[in-house]
Amino acid sequence: MSELNLSFHTTFSLKKEDILRMIKVAEEEEKGVKDSQENLMAKTGLGNKKVSPIKSWSIRSGLVDRETGKLTPQGAIARKHDPYLQSPITDWLMHFYLSFSDKGLATPPPDPAEWGGWTWFVYSFLPTHPSFSRSTLDNAANQIYETDKKKAKSISDDLLKVLKAYTDKKDALAQINFLKSLTKDQYIAGEATLPPDELIAYFLAKLCERDFQGLSQINSDRLLQHPYGLSPILGISTDKVQDLLDRLSGKGIIEQYKTVPPFQIIPRWNESLDLLEKAYVNQ
Repeated sequence: MSELNLSFHTTFSLKKEDILRMIKVAEEEEKGVKDSQENLMAKTGLGNKKVSPIKSWSIRSGLVDRETGKLTPQGAIARKHDPYLQSPITDWLMHFYLSFSDKGLATPPPDPAEWGGWTWFVYSFLPTHPSFSRSTLDNAANQIYETDKKKAKSISDDLLKVLKAYTDKKDALAQINFLKSLTKDQYIAGEATLPPDELIAYFLAKLCERDFQGLSQINSDRLLQHPYGLSPILGISTDKVQDLLDRLSGKGIIEQYKTVPPFQIIPRWNESLDLLEKAYVNQ
């Protein structure tokens, strides 16, 4: 049976204020976040129970590298252009990496549930539940993960941290509107405030590096229908993804061959990080 893989937070929700403390250490200190627990506590001001979960949030958000303890390349760009993590571009960037749980851009499994609750939520649950209640979410999760009463309560609590990450207006990712809280226990998706085209192009570039590495041309249908593609990560239909591809084509970021099927997409970017940099510069 698949593991929910959300216990990393213990009881601490995503708070950018806390993550900012951790990425400052990753940026400024020689050992980064691979320093000892005691030193991380001293340098971040976070308590003994909080420091490890915030470190995990920072890594899963794609801002800090698990192996080096330093900022990731995309984390360095975010820190450069958005030093206080206030831009919706940074929120989208964090959402993109959080959706892969702790696996990053490794080759994804056939079933998103294998990577845990966050990946399952974004790539399996939301595409079929544009509006839902907490009980609907909990019941669906309990069909996949542990089902005894004690585990069911834990699953519900863990999934609430995912929901709060998208709906807490104070210090989380709510400004991108990937998920909205209608009432206490009712939610709606599919009305996100989409990121700039250059950030969408960055997502596309990273997905191409992962899934279509070495291909000079990519089958349009494979890209549009990809279960881990742009449609679920942006919370939009494949028709709207095609509209975005048309815009990227107009900007020279990609080319599209639509004369004879199967239609093809040809990447025209050099480095994915250049696209991320432009997203911040042009915001």
